[in-house]
Amino acid sequence: MSENDCLRSELKSRCGRPGPGRDLAITRCNYGNGRRRQFNNFKTQNPGRRANTPTTPTTLTAFQMEPSQAAGAAVPVQITVLRGRNLKGTKGESCLTFIRAEFNGVVLGDSQKLEASADQGVEYNFPCSFECAEGSNTLDDLAHKPVVLTLYETLPKEKKQKDEKTLVLGQAIVGLLPLLQGQNTFSITAPLQAAPGSPGDGGVLEGSDKPSLDVAICVPEALLSEAQLADSNLLKVAVEAAYSVPEAWATTGPPFNYVAAMQVPLTAEREQLLAFSGGALKPGGEREPVPRPKKWPVGPSLTPGAQYIPGALIEGQPIEGENGELTGLEDRDFRVEAESIQKRVIWDTERCCFLEGGALGRLAKRIADCRFWPVEIMRAQVNTGKAVKAGKDRGGEDDAQLSFHGVAYVDMAPLLYPGVKRIRGAYQILPFYEADLLAKTKRQGSVLRDSLRQTGASGKVRVPSSLGSPHLKGAPSKILKDDKGAKEASKKASAERVAQKPQVSDSVAEVDVGVPLNTEGQMYAEARTYIVIEIALDRPLVPKRLPEELAKRVAELIPPRPPLPRRPAGAERAVRDFHGQVANVTGLLLDQYHELFGAATARGELPLDVCAQEERKTRLLGELNYSGKYFAFKEQMKHSVVRIVREKMLRTEAFAEPEELQAFLSQLYIFLVDEMHVSLNKSQSKDVQDTEPQPYLDSAQLRHFAREAQVNEDFQLAAQYYQERLAQDRSAPAHWFDYGTFCMLTGEYAKAEECFHQAVAIDQRHLSSLLLCGILAEMGTRFGDAETFFEDATCVDPSSVVAWTLFGLFYEGQENAIQAEMAFLEANKQLKVRFQGPVTSVPQMGDRRGSEPQEGAAAGEAQEPAGSSLSTERHQSTEAEGDEESVASVSDRAGAATAGGGAEPEPEPPAALKPLQSRPGPPATIYMETAHFLLENNALQMAQRALAQELLCPDGGPSSCYHLALARLHLQRAEYDQAEGSLKTALQDSFENPDAWALSGHVHYLTGGLDAARQCYERTLDFTKDASEMHPVYLRLGNIYLQEQQFGKAKLTYLRACKKSPSCLSWLGLGTACYRLGELTEAEDALTEANTLNNANPEVWGYLSLVCLQTGRRLEAEQAYKYAVKLNLQKGTLLQEIHQLQQRVGFGNPSF
Repeated sequence: MSENDCLRSELKSRCGRPGPGRDLAITRCNYGNGRRRQFNNFKTQNPGRRANTPTTPTTLTAFQMEPSQAAGAAVPVQITVLRGRNLKGTKGESCLTFIRAEFNGVVLGDSQKLEASADQGVEYNFPCSFECAEGSNTLDDLAHKPVVLTLYETLPKEKKQKDEKTLVLGQAIVGLLPLLQGQNTFSITAPLQAAPGSPGDGGVLEGSDKPSLDVAICVPEALLSEAQLADSNLLKVAVEAAYSVPEAWATTGPPFNYVAAMQVPLTAEREQLLAFSGGALKPGGEREPVPRPKKWPVGPSLTPGAQYIPGALIEGQPIEGENGELTGLEDRDFRVEAESIQKRVIWDTERCCFLEGGALGRLAKRIADCRFWPVEIMRAQVNTGKAVKAGKDRGGEDDAQLSFHGVAYVDMAPLLYPGVKRIRGAYQILPFYEADLLAKTKRQGSVLRDSLRQTGASGKVRVPSSLGSPHLKGAPSKILKDDKGAKEASKKASAERVAQKPQVSDSVAEVDVGVPLNTEGQMYAEARTYIVIEIALDRPLVPKRLPEELAKRVAELIPPRPPLPRRPAGAERAVRDFHGQVANVTGLLLDQYHELFGAATARGELPLDVCAQEERKTRLLGELNYSGKYFAFKEQMKHSVVRIVREKMLRTEAFAEPEELQAFLSQLYIFLVDEMHVSLNKSQSKDVQDTEPQPYLDSAQLRHFAREAQVNEDFQLAAQYYQERLAQDRSAPAHWFDYGTFCMLTGEYAKAEECFHQAVAIDQRHLSSLLLCGILAEMGTRFGDAETFFEDATCVDPSSVVAWTLFGLFYEGQENAIQAEMAFLEANKQLKVRFQGPVTSVPQMGDRRGSEPQEGAAAGEAQEPAGSSLSTERHQSTEAEGDEESVASVSDRAGAATAGGGAEPEPEPPAALKPLQSRPGPPATIYMETAHFLLENNALQMAQRALAQELLCPDGGPSSCYHLALARLHLQRAEYDQAEGSLKTALQDSFENPDAWALSGHVHYLTGGLDAARQCYERTLDFTKDASEMHPVYLRLGNIYLQEQQFGKAKLTYLRACKKSPSCLSWLGLGTACYRLGELTEAEDALTEANTLNNANPEVWGYLSLVCLQTGRRLEAEQAYKYAVKLNLQKGTLLQEIHQLQQRVGFGNPSF
């Protein structure tokens, strides 16, 4: 059993049964099931105790508390000092000691005097208590004031000495915070901090145990009910240090008191002042050690170690991880210098506040109303008693002026971020002005000046009381007589406290203030003084939902669906069942054979001649018949054979003629034997693999064709390709997502949402689908569902810039500025983290294609002035050497890739239709990256909001990237005039951007300006870097060349498209150009490739008919013409050309 467990058990026994001691009415704690605790009066006698032991200063009265006692009644806090360990006196191992307990400046009592031995320790069993009530010793006092246990040694009397002398050996500090966290009892071994001049002041020898006190704390019932505990919170404010202080502050000269103060809510109606005094001015030269302990906020103590809060440390933190000001790269050198070389004021003090439910609500409301909270700073001179008297004579002065009055504005808004419990940062100290305070914090008046007025307008500021009673000195002093009571002890303590000023003060420290405000306050701004403050909560103000909770909520909105197994049809399923039964029976037969002949086979004694094999066969069949396994195997096979007859042979009725039955049985026997051999080959051969035929067009090609039809506004064909993709594999979330984004383009939002839901049902962590589900839920005013989707997306991928930005845009739409700020800050953080690492491109959403080996660049193309006709001609002529390949060779390569049926990896779409990707290097802002993602997935309303935020962003604005994205938005909305205006602005800022020229070409092409479109497309091809989407550029430029009858250029352009991203339309364009050039063989090869990729294109059949007519192939010409007519060829000029050629050659039309 551990030491703490022993203390707990002893505490329970002592609360239930009083230990030895003097006459004392104490509390009995009944520790049952925790539901009912009752207190009874009792007395105990201990004849073995010393007769001259002093009584406790305050008599512990007996009381009884019923469970139904009204709220707010006083609750006693019982403190029991159980024993001391390793205690040593001044003159040897043994000494006469006693303990004095204090809380909140009041002496609770003295223990009896007992002999202490370092080897055996001493059993004090000293009980004392105080009442926790609303008027005194409040819950807030318990939060930040400890119980002080001072150990005294009683020295032997000398000659002619009337009173005993005492020496302070040390102090132990016990915090009461566990009582505010729901505990009724707790025990602690508190280390004893040696007092100056005591035997332990020199430190403890290595290997020896440190002196300590075992202390147990208990209350009769919990100070807070479960409901109150759930509604309350603990607020901890730590003021660490002020750096780069004004040069006028000198470390020599009269002593000064440096004070920082701020207000926090105490209840729902009242606020309290937190004053941090006792700041020490230190010279520079080295950095403060990290970690270092935090101090209690209740003043100095007798022993240096007792002023520190156990377990509370100031931890180091990178500057970029702070929440305050001065975190930029330009400020880091200044801060490093200020924190290592320049003077600073050190507080290192933490104040813990208990916030009830009302105060907690007031805190959240005040932060929501005004995010900046003032922390006032001042310097005041510590006065002597004479100065105090003079100060009192000036009581009639109007306003107390504060020396070096400054203020730091702490941004408390991060405490309203979900899950945030702590903020820490450096905040600049500015001169205090009433107007600035009102503008920034919506507050009036100075809390420090108000504190001066409340103390009599005498220029004095109230500071917290000391940790221990000031009269307790480390040097020997007179002790109270044994028969003195508590009141006499308090009076003598007060007298000694007054006599020892100004070294320590119990309640009020007098300081003079009165220098002009603006002059001294301006020194903070000139020196760039800043103060480091940490504010922490025990629980966050806004709880953050756990990822498990969010995943559960998403699963409730969209129930997960297991992957759909590929179920074969009835006939195929029957054959597979038969194969399985054959494999099963084969295994059983092999087991039986091994049982009969396995041993002989292993020894090599099994003869292999025919007679021996027949003998073994006969023996095996006999064993099967004798054991009944033969008939069991037949019954096992019967069901699968019946299914084959019914589902494969489609025979469900009786045969009328015996000949018909015999013929059917022969057919069935042959089929079963063949399938038996197939099954045996599969089960018994290691080389045979069960491969399923792959579709001719894989998923990536279908997506490529669908995107191509999308660009050409052939939405019916695009939907067909997306649906064919789903038919191939309905369990792929990417297939549902792509179909959903297509439905977003066509305005079918209900169908799009259903697709995204299907994707999330298949994969609950599919990030893009979760984001689009959130967007559509917000469009449908289901804001709770939208918040769930966005928040779950940030949990699925916490490093996603797009997820955090969309989360912020959602909160921006809900007018929740603080939550929106939180999401945007996290998005910016993730963006910086991403590009500080080795990664040079943005992965996944919003990506733009990284630099690929560009066509022509490897060949060392010369850079020509953009836009010149000479440049275009030279560009195309130099490319002819590389592009002038035969159509057959390009066709062979494309056919080899296509015939593989899946040679291209599924997740990677063709290069020409990859999502819009950014050039190497970080994008301008999080909003531009998010806008790229939204435009790519046709979420145009949210994209417009992202672009609007880009205009408001300090790092953004109307850049070329912004105008380019805005042009894409207008283009997708068919707002061509606005798109053209945005592109002109983008080209002014970035003249060599191929994306801008490509989009300009699209705008002119769609508005009928073919000549301008051709120039823009040619300019796009002149650049060494490709545009993000080159496939539409090739197709439309090739079409323009065909219309202008520049068939050679058209052939080269379409040939490049076929090499990079082959499709039906690219092969059709190439075939058309070759036909117009009279290259019928190459035209037929290209048209055949186009027909292979899409045999439902009537224009392909039309040109095939022309080629066949030109080459004199009558039957093929007629068949191609019939398919063209059947598929409703709409191109009138092509149809007229076919008819004219048919009439000239005299065949090709079956209607002749």
